[in-house]
Amino acid sequence: MARPKALLAVLVLTAALGVAPPVSASASSPAAPSVAWAACGDGFQCATVAAPLDYDRPRGVQIAISLIRLPAAQPGRRIGSLLLNPGGPGGSGVDFARIVGREMPAELRNRFDIVGFDPRGIYRSTPLRCFDTYEQAVAVLPPFPYPQKPAEEQVQRVSDDRLAAACARHGGAILGHMSSADAARDMDLLRRMLGDRKLTYVGYSYGSLLGQNYANLFPGRFRALVIDGVVDPVAWVGTRPGSRDVPVGTRIESADGARRTLGEFFRLCDAAGADCAFSGGARHRFAALAAALRRHPAVIVDPGSGEEATFTYNDLIAVTLGALYVADVWPDLARFLADVDAQVPAAVLGERLAAVRSGLGLSAMQEDYPNDVEGSPGVTCSDTLNPRAFGAWQRAADRAERRYGYFGRIWNWAWSVCRSWPRTAGQDRHLGPWTARTSSPVLVVGNYFDPATHYQGAQAAARLLPHSRLLSYAGWGHAAFFIAHNACVDSHVTHYLVTGQVPPAGLVCRPEGSPFGEASTALDARVRGALPAVTVPDAVRRALR
Repeated sequence: MARPKALLAVLVLTAALGVAPPVSASASSPAAPSVAWAACGDGFQCATVAAPLDYDRPRGVQIAISLIRLPAAQPGRRIGSLLLNPGGPGGSGVDFARIVGREMPAELRNRFDIVGFDPRGIYRSTPLRCFDTYEQAVAVLPPFPYPQKPAEEQVQRVSDDRLAAACARHGGAILGHMSSADAARDMDLLRRMLGDRKLTYVGYSYGSLLGQNYANLFPGRFRALVIDGVVDPVAWVGTRPGSRDVPVGTRIESADGARRTLGEFFRLCDAAGADCAFSGGARHRFAALAAALRRHPAVIVDPGSGEEATFTYNDLIAVTLGALYVADVWPDLARFLADVDAQVPAAVLGERLAAVRSGLGLSAMQEDYPNDVEGSPGVTCSDTLNPRAFGAWQRAADRAERRYGYFGRIWNWAWSVCRSWPRTAGQDRHLGPWTARTSSPVLVVGNYFDPATHYQGAQAAARLLPHSRLLSYAGWGHAAFFIAHNACVDSHVTHYLVTGQVPPAGLVCRPEGSPFGEASTALDARVRGALPAVTVPDAVRRALR
């Protein structure tokens, strides 16, 4: 459990200023050679392909894009490739496809090659790495998940400046070419390399922004495009009047989604009675526990290493946020909160926290140097406009806490390194418009109670895209398709991906039971946690490790 709180900071939520005009999506399209696949275990095939570092110079410097695919189980009925993005920013589509590929609905498995890719700058694709080792990258992080007090804010400031300076010195050329617009151009290049006339895509969380970039840059080049756990793209980039002075983590209003989701946790826990360990005035019990931890942190013993670590108010908020991502984990969260409240021995608390971690499907990292620390801000700071004055972040944090409660600060300080992130010449990002009339409909999926991408983000995206359809899920957790294992959502999304036919207008899929009732076992913990695990804010995920 080494450096648990430092790792919380990047996990909790996994801007260059100046606006460059977007480059025409169709200009100077590079040639698309075929992909040379090689077997890489369990029926999967892997490859590395070349893409232009700068699409303004398609024949110039090339970068590597890492791919994986699981060929269609019924090649005679194959439709094409189904391209996946698990979110982040910074999630590995290669890892994601390997984990979930065989578990996806049979109709998709039969009819599509399941394809994952690591976006430019991330993991196995040409990565942004600002240090010599992963240990050096982690060492730059502050010793808490997010700053709560003024003194902690100053520590955060120093940490952000150190990370930004390291990336300016050592990040290399990829630093200036990590925008979602460039990643969308990569997707169109991959589409042609894979031999597909039109793209079929599912993008979760940040992957919804990648999908919206693609839909607006290439409105006639996809047959089916699903965005699930949706971010309002205008709020993300920061082009609404006055929003440039508000940090991206606050203006996307994820804290509002987290506040509403926590309210559902309290309501359903109390309704479950003895089936929820934290029932009996859950809201008031949580408030009292939070106040107690502000005064006196608890002690937790890691069950693997036997090391002790303090568990603070900041940790409580970060761990609670992480657990809210996956409704199946709520019973484990309730037991953990009850044990912290009861001041049980530190070793027991460690075991309870390990249960939350296991339920989220958080596995060990696959690489010696996974670039989680710099990868996520590399994308976010490339895409978004943010205040450069530190005081603006402090004032926004105060306002967010007053407005949204527990989660206002943790989301406000997400990507705070964008304040000092190095400006790069020729940054090629898409700042809008987001209203392209696409030749095929976009399917927008939104949860009523999503702690990371609130439902209003899905509504906003559906309003912006004139040829789209909103499918709502009146349930809990981050994203829905194949995660909530809800038969209604899964059947309608699958039907759309296969046929291109959208669900009926206004359809709302209802949850099946309660997280505190009989839990579904449709997916094992590793697969169930795979999607949200890569989109859980980095600081939360690492803290749970």
